[in-house]
Amino acid sequence: MKQLYMLMLGMLVVIGSFAQKIHLKFIPLAGNTSLVLNDSIYQTKAGEPITVRKFLFYVSHIHVKDVHGKTIPVKNNYYLFSASDTATWNIPLPIQPQMLSAVSFTIGVDSIKNVSGIQTGALDPMLGMFWTWNTGYIFAKLEGNSTASPLPQQTFSYHVGGYKHNENASRTIHIPINSSHKVSTITIGANVLSWFNGVNDLSIKAHPLCHSPGKLAMQIADNYSNMFQLLKVQ
Repeated sequence: MKQLYMLMLGMLVVIGSFAQKIHLKFIPLAGNTSLVLNDSIYQTKAGEPITVRKFLFYVSHIHVKDVHGKTIPVKNNYYLFSASDTATWNIPLPIQPQMLSAVSFTIGVDSIKNVSGIQTGALDPMLGMFWTWNTGYIFAKLEGNSTASPLPQQTFSYHVGGYKHNENASRTIHIPINSSHKVSTITIGANVLSWFNGVNDLSIKAHPLCHSPGKLAMQIADNYSNMFQLLKVQ
């Protein structure tokens, strides 16, 4: 009986600890609708139809700010969001629910991790988000098909990264919250169509491929830095 009691107590502690965390949740979108991989056809601002096969990005350096303007430190970890894996959509933060004024995070992997050799977890090169030991990590990836693409099988493929001077494709995202109650879940939409417009209009016909750091990668990163929107605060 005592063993059963201790087991139940342990389960309550685990459940309680889960409930006492703020969760940062990302939802993949195409415009104002949920993103459906492989089947649904969407249109870019330029009128080019796309079907999305892969949509991934790294989230790191997460910070939250309370309603008094105090930044609450969060141990820096690296998270890989994948639209095809719902288990990656939710990030539990080691912070108790409280009133918040903002959340910020970085899309990308910093220079130190880029040159630190073999990594594990979300930074494991086997996850397909690493170019070479010299070039470093892919910060965000978008692949699909479009009748506008001149490539074989009408594919388009954007692997965006780069951390060196004048080629740093990491972007810091700041989202105001201004909650009037204790926050337990922050739900943020990530709109794939923003990759094609915003700061720079991008044509799949003219640019169906980006697989290296440089000017095009920087332009795409500028675009997708605007793909995030606050959907819900609970």
